[in-house]
Amino acid sequence: MFGRLSFPQMIFASILGVAGGIYIYQPIFEQYSRDQKILKEKSQIVQELKEKKN
Repeated sequence: MFGRLSFPQMIFASILGVAGGIYIYQPIFEQYSRDQKILKEKSQIVQELKEKKN
């Protein structure tokens, strides 16, 4: 029952592990991307306001 895994089985298990990790953490990645986009837009607005002030 606890025999060795063949190379193709190890590759398949690794691919499933990576795909599962991406699936589980995808909402976190998406939230981070949205937050970075919002921060970039806010910093551009602040920069524009500073330029208009001068």
